[in-house]
Amino acid sequence: MPDNPSEREVHNDALIRSFIDTFEKTDAPLLAPFFTDDIVFENYGDPELRGSQNLVNMWAGVFRNFPVVRFETVNQAVDGDVVIAEQIHGLALPGKPLAAIKNLAIYEIRDGKIAAWRDYTNPTKAAELLGP
Repeated sequence: MPDNPSEREVHNDALIRSFIDTFEKTDAPLLAPFFTDDIVFENYGDPELRGSQNLVNMWAGVFRNFPVVRFETVNQAVDGDVVIAEQIHGLALPGKPLAAIKNLAIYEIRDGKIAAWRDYTNPTKAAELLGP
C-alpha cells in the first residue's frame, strides 16, 4: 500500500486478506458475499468465468477435489480499487502432501466487492507439484 493509504485502500486490502482466509473453510458459498453478481474470473489458460454463482459452483468443485486448501498472501499492493497479491496456493489431493503453488492474483474492487479477478499460475509447474 502507499505510505498514506486512503480509507478505501485500507478497506480493499482488508477485504482481499479476509477473502483469502475464507478459502481454508473449503465452503464455497462463504465466498459469494465477496463477489459482485457480475464478477469476471480469469484463471490463466482457462476460459473466462462470469457471474457469482458460476464462480461459487467452480470453487465447490475444487473443494470436492482438494480436501485441504490453504492460501497465503506473501506480498500485497493496493492502488485505489486494484489489489495485486503474490500468493501461495496450498492444495492437497486426497492422500497427497500439500503442494505450494505460486500465484499472482489481480483483483478489481467495485462497491466493496470483487468485480474482476485474474489469477496467473504456471499450470505446468502446478501439475508437477500436485503429482500424478
